[in-house]
Amino acid sequence: MRRRQFIALLSSAAATWPITARAQQRERLRRVAILVGTAQDAPGAQDRFTAFLEALDQLGWTDGHNVQIVARWTGGVEAATRKYAEEMVALAPDVIVATGSGAAVMLKATQTIPIVFVLVPDPMGSGFVKSLSRPGGNATGFMMFEYSLCGKWPELLKEIAPSVTHAAVLLDPTFVAGIGQFAVIQAVAPSVGLEVSPIDLREQNQIERAIATFAQSPNGGMIFTASGLLAANSNLIIAAAARYRVPAVYNQQPFVAGGGLISYGPNFTDQYRRAAGYVDRILRGEKPADLPVQAPNKYELAINLKAAKALGLSVPQSLLARADEVIE
Repeated sequence: MRRRQFIALLSSAAATWPITARAQQRERLRRVAILVGTAQDAPGAQDRFTAFLEALDQLGWTDGHNVQIVARWTGGVEAATRKYAEEMVALAPDVIVATGSGAAVMLKATQTIPIVFVLVPDPMGSGFVKSLSRPGGNATGFMMFEYSLCGKWPELLKEIAPSVTHAAVLLDPTFVAGIGQFAVIQAVAPSVGLEVSPIDLREQNQIERAIATFAQSPNGGMIFTASGLLAANSNLIIAAAARYRVPAVYNQQPFVAGGGLISYGPNFTDQYRRAAGYVDRILRGEKPADLPVQAPNKYELAINLKAAKALGLSVPQSLLARADEVIE
């Protein structure tokens, strides 16, 4: 009788062990590190971060319960980006999420920890992945936009401010994708009657002086390209553009919500939500090498009528009709 009871007990334990083991595996606290290339008070930064956490929670990963979120904000400062990247690698997280130019630094810091990048303009050209469909390494993610998008910026600047004849293109010369952005802008500009010239900005303290100097010439406008430095200093740029009365086109809606004139670009918050889906799949065992790089689902046009009025601009009805968001 005792022998039969022992065998029954052993059989029961063998049957329940896999379930118990799986439950323990699920309950193990995972760690996700996030390297954000902007300041915490940059337009849209907190909305994007919150969207990422909410999407993770909906997928079953709650900060402080079964996952630990470690976030660092670089403010677009290269030295801070390198420092935080090294710190994150030392933490040995299960997944690292890196935005913009921070992804390049992160890939130099580790070739083994899975990386999900967000808001990267040219992941293949930057050497992040071997191909968009089969990344092949330890990184995958979401490209900011296709270069053809940049051709819309000079068109929109001319449409909302017809008197503009020349435009300064704000660039970070250390950002590889800046070359591609300017090439497209330069190719399109003559067709809409614009002459464009680059303004290279490497440091925060150059920005206001550069805008003030450019504003001394009449009939000028600005095109704000994508880069970590410019995004980190977007509040400064928006304020300077208003102060010196320079019409400017931006690459994302939060800049218009923060007082900028007009923007055309992807929904960055949506990319953060989708990034949470890739983090979930990696935490459940999938490899970045097998997850394709994804492009934006759509591009959005936003217009700030208050900013337009302050600049003395009358926004054409045809432009308003195409807008996804009009801020009064």
